[in-house]
Amino acid sequence: MTHTVRTERVTFDSAGENLVGTLYRPDIQGRGPAVVVTGSWTTVKEQMAAVYARRMAEAGLTALAFDFAGFGESGGEPRQLESPERKIRDIHSAVTFLARHESVDPGRIGALGICAGSGYTAVNAADDPRVRSLALVAPWLHDAALVRDIYGGDEGVRRRTDAGLAAQKRYESGEAAQFVPAVSTTDPEAAMFGPFDYYLDDRRGAVPAWDNRFAVMSWPQWLAFDPHPAAARITAPTVIVHSQEAAIPHGAEKFSDALGGPKNLVWTSGTQFDFYDQEAKVAEAAGIVARHFTQTLA
Repeated sequence: MTHTVRTERVTFDSAGENLVGTLYRPDIQGRGPAVVVTGSWTTVKEQMAAVYARRMAEAGLTALAFDFAGFGESGGEPRQLESPERKIRDIHSAVTFLARHESVDPGRIGALGICAGSGYTAVNAADDPRVRSLALVAPWLHDAALVRDIYGGDEGVRRRTDAGLAAQKRYESGEAAQFVPAVSTTDPEAAMFGPFDYYLDDRRGAVPAWDNRFAVMSWPQWLAFDPHPAAARITAPTVIVHSQEAAIPHGAEKFSDALGGPKNLVWTSGTQFDFYDQEAKVAEAAGIVARHFTQTLA
């Protein structure tokens, strides 16, 4: 059954910052299950998070997509800071918002992370018993070894880390935050340098709400972030949907192997960006995730 979905703009507090979200509500009466949905790094709620939140609501789950502090419509400085610690805190606050909402059964809350949102969502789930079920789609789950492989070895990691620490020092001394493009095909200093069409195509991810900037001071936090130690503490039933053609599948395998609770690693096909907005791929992945939540949040 596909439910009719209505959306509403919502706001909630996270450590003193006002966060803005969109709540996707199915046409059901009373309190029911709900999920927090998060997307890839640098993104806003109107991108892949919105796509999956709507699919969850069509399946009968209230779903919340929101802008992290420093991104989109939400408050918070510095802007465009990819801070795992801050984002994990915001996910925790989003769960709190759902747990208090009139349409949500607080004992039936799940969390869905897409790409980099998977790592943040997983770390919160490891220490937040309110998250009763977890789903990760095309997860970006790096560790120190994968970071070196992706960012040019020890030298590439050191160069970005040093640039980030210098930018942070200048910011803390009162200078303006320093930015590079989040995505570029021409600027090698961009956070993502290459033909990443999803982000540069206004028919896909280049939505007006997305700011194509990356705070340089993000590098030390992003490069040092490692969600893998959290896996053993996750006891909520977990499904991971990924592809060998997508980003760092080895990270998903390693994470799945370490999970402390029931788990299901589902291999499909497709590139990383296919999972974000291509109809056939989204329908397949969202269908797997919705069935997982329907069963585990029953």
